[in-house]
Amino acid sequence: MTMARIIFHIDMDAFFAAIEELDNPALRGKPVVVGADPKGGRGRGVVSTANYEARKYGIRSAMPISEAYRRCPDAVFLPVRGERYHQVSRQIMSLLKEYTPLVEPVSIDEAYLDMTHSPKLFGPPEEVAREIKRRIRETTGGLTASVGVGPNKLVAKIASDLQKPDGLVIVPEDQVRQFLWPLPIGHLWGVGKRTEPVLEGMGIRTIGDLARYPQDELVRRFGSWGYQLWELAQGRDDRPVTPVWKAKSISQEKTFESDVDDPEVMDATILELADGVTRQLRDEGVQGRTITLKIRLEDFSTFTRSQSLEVPTDRFADISRIALELFHRFDRRGQKVRLLGVGMSNFERGMKQLTFLDQLGDRDDRVDRVIDLVRKKFGESAIRRAITTAGRRPKRRGGS
Repeated sequence: MTMARIIFHIDMDAFFAAIEELDNPALRGKPVVVGADPKGGRGRGVVSTANYEARKYGIRSAMPISEAYRRCPDAVFLPVRGERYHQVSRQIMSLLKEYTPLVEPVSIDEAYLDMTHSPKLFGPPEEVAREIKRRIRETTGGLTASVGVGPNKLVAKIASDLQKPDGLVIVPEDQVRQFLWPLPIGHLWGVGKRTEPVLEGMGIRTIGDLARYPQDELVRRFGSWGYQLWELAQGRDDRPVTPVWKAKSISQEKTFESDVDDPEVMDATILELADGVTRQLRDEGVQGRTITLKIRLEDFSTFTRSQSLEVPTDRFADISRIALELFHRFDRRGQKVRLLGVGMSNFERGMKQLTFLDQLGDRDDRVDRVIDLVRKKFGESAIRRAITTAGRRPKRRGGS
């Protein structure tokens, strides 16, 4: 007989905003919005995270900063501090791996754990979940996590979201239907803002309604997706917890407070973004082949330019050089720039191909590693790259 799986979903509560409150206790009790410039919240961009005080005003992730400001002008608006958030995330992920090697990070602030074989070592699921929550709080200095426990990813994910913040919901295998079926249909994966009204128009308002709906009718109307929805409504989800993180891309972008036409500012921004992307590549242990530059102009038109390499890389020198070349070849037709982004995709993990210079010990590679070590030990501001790090700037062409 197959052993019932025990899957944990760990989800940090308002992660970015919670870290800001941790680093600045004066923010506690105030509405905090992360994703803007610190000059009053009127800047461009979108909300990355809002704390629970800000959510009372209807502020949510992906909302334009201007709309968040309109809803709560007295909120504290802060920029994203990516390196700080990744630092805390690494602490948490390292802690989770003490309980099982089967840890699958889903994003910077959430992960699945397959704890099926862990009770013999650590005790019953509820006891372990409470211990993990306690240790996360102690390790981070006060951050809280919500935990869902169930027989599969679907149930664990939904469970972790129901009693936020600092929640714990455990769903035994024989209670999955009792747990899922009363919930609104919007809790089910794959049911978004567009799909929900369509299903409600069919009389499907809860997960139970969907589970009891004729399967063949759903397939006739929605195809294979209808079958998948019906299976999920039954509480069935066989996906394994996969320890290797399989991101399709890594990217960073910056929206300027005001449109920019200064070549030095734009070059410096591309270097800064490339620096952040390469650090994340090295943190994740992957190299990429395809560099993508994203450009949004003052009229909101958005363009991407990409270049692929024969040999994968995680080096700042490689990625920044190509990103600058892509930008300098782009014809802005006299327009100012509103947003710039640098991304990497087409990954390989642990399979870095060595060139002849690599085998001799490449200087750029050594420099990257030393900078990483200095930052991890002494903080983000301990060492910075100068714009001249790019050094080998290509000749300008087009509208730049």
